[in-house]
Amino acid sequence: MKYSDKRFCGNEQRIFRARYKITEPGVISHVTQRAAGKEPLFIDDTDYLTMLMLLKESVEKFDLRYYALSLMSNHIHILLEPRENNLPEAMRSIFSRYAAKFNTKYQRKGHLFGGPYRQSVCLDNTYLLTASLYIHLNPVRAGIVDKTDAYRWSSASLYCNESDVESFVDPGVVLRLVHDQEPEARKNYCRMLEQAHGHEPENALEHEGAIEKFCIRLSQIFPRLFKKLGKKTENTEKYLGCNASMLDLTRLDQAIENTDFSRSWSMESRKAKKYIVEQLLARGFKKTEIAGRLGISRMSVYNILNSHCD
Repeated sequence: MKYSDKRFCGNEQRIFRARYKITEPGVISHVTQRAAGKEPLFIDDTDYLTMLMLLKESVEKFDLRYYALSLMSNHIHILLEPRENNLPEAMRSIFSRYAAKFNTKYQRKGHLFGGPYRQSVCLDNTYLLTASLYIHLNPVRAGIVDKTDAYRWSSASLYCNESDVESFVDPGVVLRLVHDQEPEARKNYCRMLEQAHGHEPENALEHEGAIEKFCIRLSQIFPRLFKKLGKKTENTEKYLGCNASMLDLTRLDQAIENTDFSRSWSMESRKAKKYIVEQLLARGFKKTEIAGRLGISRMSVYNILNSHCD
């Protein structure tokens, strides 16, 4: 099991993006999937209902727990927890079955989805809450609705409104982070959605670190709650261990600004450059992206990584 992106919200550690799929049972993940190119995933209401049916069936078939979701016209956000070591199999089954039904219905051929699903692992409660808020704000951010709970194809209404209707999505896990009393939790969560609107980051499917930045913004808007939620969880300790030393975004940006990458190859300078490059790699940036951010060539990035600083 390998992790390529250890991230912070404030001073708290997290693993944000797994380069290899994490199959560990009991780990909550933010899963995203998108259409190939500019093709739609859903054309009419029955398409959305078909996807919801497949997700609901997977609860028993694969022993999954769903905590939030948003089905957009060309992409999907899901917050879920597998109880068995089978997340890749479950996602493959859901998406392949949906693609087959969609292609048959619309007499099309070829890939419906734009590659494998993407997975972000929630290792502390600040990220879990941030992911849920981000998922529910998607339709508002896209200009489809004015209020999150007005969007039919997301779980936002389950969070904001009491209902006797049973659902395979359980909002309780996230709501309990906000308040231990359900009515107050719903009220607070709805208020958080309203206050967070306008602070949404870039599209998380397109921009590295988008949700991390959103998490930082939320921690500034709701400092007391995020400080309380920022304590390490069992999963944080399990996957990060005691040797995960990461800079938060502000300190990393400051370190980059204070380091001259164009010259100076003293031992101290080499150590500083190598540390910064390693920090960026750990956050999921590709070497080409690191080169662009630091204003150096890709070869220079390789040279920095291969330099001996002992």
